[in-house]
Amino acid sequence: MPNEITRISELKNNVDQIRTIGGWVYHSRPGGKVIFLVVRDGSGLCQCVIEKEKISEELFAQLKKLGTESSLTITGLVKKDDRSVGGYELAVSDAKVLCESVDYPITPKQHGIDFLQKNRHLHLRSQTPWCIGKIRHTLVNAIRQFFNDNGFTLIDTPILTGIIGEEAGSLFNVDYFGDTAFMTQTGQLHLECAALSYGKVYCFGPTFRAEKSKTRRHLTEFWMVEPEVAFIDLPGLLEIAENFVSFIVQKVLRDNRAELETLGANIAALEKITPPFYRLTYTQASEILTSKKTQDFLANQLNEFKAAKQEIENKIVALETEAKDAVKQWRQDKIASELIDLRSELAELETKIENNPKHAKLAAEFQWGKDLGGSDETIISLMHDKPIFVTHYPREAKAFYMKQDDENPKVVRNFDMLAPLGFGEIIGGSMREDSLDNLMDKIKEHGYKLENYQWYLDLRRYGSVPHGGFGLGVERTLAWLTGEKHIRQCIAFPRMMDKILL
Repeated sequence: MPNEITRISELKNNVDQIRTIGGWVYHSRPGGKVIFLVVRDGSGLCQCVIEKEKISEELFAQLKKLGTESSLTITGLVKKDDRSVGGYELAVSDAKVLCESVDYPITPKQHGIDFLQKNRHLHLRSQTPWCIGKIRHTLVNAIRQFFNDNGFTLIDTPILTGIIGEEAGSLFNVDYFGDTAFMTQTGQLHLECAALSYGKVYCFGPTFRAEKSKTRRHLTEFWMVEPEVAFIDLPGLLEIAENFVSFIVQKVLRDNRAELETLGANIAALEKITPPFYRLTYTQASEILTSKKTQDFLANQLNEFKAAKQEIENKIVALETEAKDAVKQWRQDKIASELIDLRSELAELETKIENNPKHAKLAAEFQWGKDLGGSDETIISLMHDKPIFVTHYPREAKAFYMKQDDENPKVVRNFDMLAPLGFGEIIGGSMREDSLDNLMDKIKEHGYKLENYQWYLDLRRYGSVPHGGFGLGVERTLAWLTGEKHIRQCIAFPRMMDKILL
């Protein structure tokens, strides 16, 4: 059977030929004499037109009652039709039902994110996670391609480690043969060893943060790519970062435009992602947050949100009225789908309306010396149409390994890259402290044990050079590219505080 199956994505090469596809029922619109069956196979969707007079009565009756996600093989003549999903359809001459699905739990009605996560094993089949997964595949390939094509060497850094790379409070502890080990927060410290061997390196894998947060922007396990470069300065790091992000955005636009359109992503905004990006110091960012201009911007935004909310509520009322008079099943289904989208958009607007005054208050009260919070990053990124580099954060707010600025010892030579239009941080990076004495002092200041870092200090004893790097979170980047509000949608099987079984 497998050798006879044609993938839906290949139907374009088989027009006017008899072909067999294998897949699952995505949508069914049965009629008295014709059944319109939309089938998915993992490569795409195809409308299959089943005429009663072209097949046996028994098979027609069986296909007419098929539920969502029933599996089957289906044979017919491939026809080009721009009106059909995917641009091609099958004029069915035969079919074989493999497994009938009854009462599939994920229906066209509105489902909450918690329900979908509990049914993630099934939800992966739906169009939204399917499109996100295809884009993630391209994103991962683009990440590897950029570094492989630019002279970087891949280094596999440990997942189990005995050292702290970020905040001690966000570590997962593991019993390691009677000793305490940690799930890695970053591959950076080990990567610095390799950078002094190969010059330009990167690692790419899962990282873990035990932050007790259930927000839509947090995962306890996520994927991160981290390049590290010897003989570089902060401007050089920024150049690599903006070229890297521009490359992966253009790759996704080129290879996944159809999926982006299905998801309703802001393609016009993504097309603007080309160097150079905006550059702000932390001090400039703090001044923006506390300015009257920002308060006015947020007040205007709140009015826009309220106007958009009223418009959507009017559309919902109109569609609900139309649904009562709709006779055709296809029209009822279309209205139901439109209502789902509108109610989702309405819920998002209501959240924005609720958060807007909170963000305005936090911005007005922001004090120099604090790290930028999620709402601060959101405000700054909302005010720009391209990514923003925020550099030179206060020393006390950042990790021990970041290099102190020679001209201003209160700040370090670091940067965060904020994705535009409200998506916030996707990259964090810095120059690394290359002075042995300064690094020892910082390790002590943070309360870490020097004996655990002797190998890391050796990098400063034997041939220390200026070096730096950064980390990009795959899921946050994917959320930005697709416009997805919940980061847990951006990985097939998300790990969260309350989700570990599946």
